[in-house]
Amino acid sequence: MADPFEVRVRFSAQLQNLNASVTSARKAAAYALKYRDLDEDLHSCILEQLEKTALNTRANIMYFIEHFLELAQREGHNEYVAMIQRDIIRVVDAVAPESGQGAANVKVVRRVLQGLQQRGFLDGQVVTEIEEVLREREADLLRSPGGVGVGGPNDMAGHPGNGGGGRDEDAMDVDPQDRMAPSQTMPSGGGVGGGHAGDGSNGNGHVKGNSSNNMIMAGGSIVGFGSAVAAEGPRGLDKKQIEERIEEDRERHKRLRENIWAVPGGTDTEMWKIWEETSELGEDDHVMGEEEQAERSRNLLTSCRHGEPVVADGRR
Repeated sequence: MADPFEVRVRFSAQLQNLNASVTSARKAAAYALKYRDLDEDLHSCILEQLEKTALNTRANIMYFIEHFLELAQREGHNEYVAMIQRDIIRVVDAVAPESGQGAANVKVVRRVLQGLQQRGFLDGQVVTEIEEVLREREADLLRSPGGVGVGGPNDMAGHPGNGGGGRDEDAMDVDPQDRMAPSQTMPSGGGVGGGHAGDGSNGNGHVKGNSSNNMIMAGGSIVGFGSAVAAEGPRGLDKKQIEERIEEDRERHKRLRENIWAVPGGTDTEMWKIWEETSELGEDDHVMGEEEQAERSRNLLTSCRHGEPVVADGRR
């Protein structure tokens, strides 16, 4: 039997080295399934890396979770699926924290949650409730004095404020409204049942004050998030991290464009795809058909008639 400590160290290293390639995600997923008897420990490694690594690494781990659950279900080890379902709130809160900097990963969270919902790993109601909280968080960041900044040294790549050159909307995996500098205010404390002084919580998970910044379960529904990440405040993205994020998003978009044209197997799949994309027959189609028929008749009159005997002088 493998040493549990060594397995944790190796798996944590693989999570830290994840990138935009599918190969790295599948390699880490295969390693976790190889040591499925340590599933609780490896799941805790995922949560630990999400809460302490850089934002770019958190985004890569979020994409990895989608591949991981798909492979785990295929291998018949649904314990991993159940653990991610149980801790999905903690995962989302770590990938897109309530600091201004976390807004760069909001689109990543939405995309992965939609993929998990389509594959049946998450209930649609849970995804809808998380989306509502994400929208509230974005609105709070836009309203806060330090939530949005322009021209600062920590702005995203390509912003005139950091001399990064032209903007690359297609490369960065964030919407233009999601591009914002790190918040200059400390995130509010208090996780699930945190009970910190001054935040209005009473220590049992029910918040008396502002519930939009704390994760609370009321009647089985999600009504808010809490800060599950460290409370030392947001850290700025350096130039290297910004460039890495741009390159990784380019790679993902390239793979997405390649997959758009993929047609599933089947004899009539492509025919039915064209049939569904074809519009209803209208008056314009009849006019176009008549014009094409007239053009064909003219071409038949002016074309050479093959098969007729050719006389000696070259005439037919």
